[in-house]
Amino acid sequence: MPKLEPAKMPFSVYLLALCQALMMSTSSLLIVVAALVGFSLAEDKSLATLPLSLQFLALMLTSIPASFIMKRWGRKAGFYLASVIGLSGGLLAIWAILNGSFWAFTAATACIGIFNGFGNYFRFAAVDIADESIKSKAISYVMAGGVIAAFIGPNLARLGKPIFENSIYAGAYVYVALIYILMMVVLYFIRLPPAETNNAQQKTRSVPELFKQPKFLVAVICSMFGYAVMSLVMTATPLAMKHNMHALDDTAFVIQWHVLGMFAPSFFTGSLIKRFGITNILLTGVIFAYLAVATNLLGTSVWHFWMGLVWLGLSWNFLFIGGTTLLTDAYLPPEKAKAQATNDFVVFSTVASASLFAGYLQHHFGWQMVNIGVLPAITLMLVAILWLKRHQSR
Repeated sequence: MPKLEPAKMPFSVYLLALCQALMMSTSSLLIVVAALVGFSLAEDKSLATLPLSLQFLALMLTSIPASFIMKRWGRKAGFYLASVIGLSGGLLAIWAILNGSFWAFTAATACIGIFNGFGNYFRFAAVDIADESIKSKAISYVMAGGVIAAFIGPNLARLGKPIFENSIYAGAYVYVALIYILMMVVLYFIRLPPAETNNAQQKTRSVPELFKQPKFLVAVICSMFGYAVMSLVMTATPLAMKHNMHALDDTAFVIQWHVLGMFAPSFFTGSLIKRFGITNILLTGVIFAYLAVATNLLGTSVWHFWMGLVWLGLSWNFLFIGGTTLLTDAYLPPEKAKAQATNDFVVFSTVASASLFAGYLQHHFGWQMVNIGVLPAITLMLVAILWLKRHQSR
């Protein structure tokens, strides 16, 4: 019997990875500076993380309409629309910082969040064009684009400091605007399937019926809490480092390595899933989350922040890619838009809440309580994964 050749990865998957890299470059840049900008502009300093939280809130509110817009008009049209909105947000952020407008800055970050609400479907777009046998690798390759973001985003925060004499933060958003222009250029060369044709004869399950599947439920739990834990701790990190008198360059260094920890494993996460199974990769992600909390509770030196955030990034990678892969096994083709929209809405509504709560928790209770506060969510993921393993063994 002739040996089957492995399916070839479409070139557009690599371009989607580049788009992911550009999107995450703006996100990692915002992680470095958004809370600090919010702190400098807000009269009530406990609202410092509100702009970053509104980015996640906008992302969450966009996730459902984005899925159905792309179902109606195609993914490429949706990504173009989002790029225009993101560009508008970058330009508005420059104006807001230079004019000292906290609320205009929050509106700008919301525009960037709308783009991310569409951009988070880059990973699902890769599944649409990749062979079934390599879909976990396609997801991993797209997420691996974030490795570039680990170097671009935080460094743009540094490079932007001298652009405007009266603000060390506004220049960073010049680069944000340029990134969205580059995004439009890359999108031009990506080949994606056309919009789906409606078929009234197709029967689909309701959202509650989807959640009755153990795979779907655990996939959402791991993606949701894995991302929320990462978001809460990560969002509080620049404020905690500022409180402990660490410089902006140290904060950018820590965030850079955190983003690297988030995305560098993506080069082999798909292969690890195929070799060891999704549930084992999810369990490893939970272990990394416990290690992150333990490291953060041991001290507040730059080294502790660095190591804790690296563990946190690794945890997110295994939980989010594992959860996404598990999700794609839990719905039928006609249910794609509904299932993906439901997952991303639940995930990013939780992430938005976590990032907003991060500022309050850090401001009023401190760094230790930020880390203690995420332990119940980590433990819930552990219980859910063990329950799925037991269900599958039966």
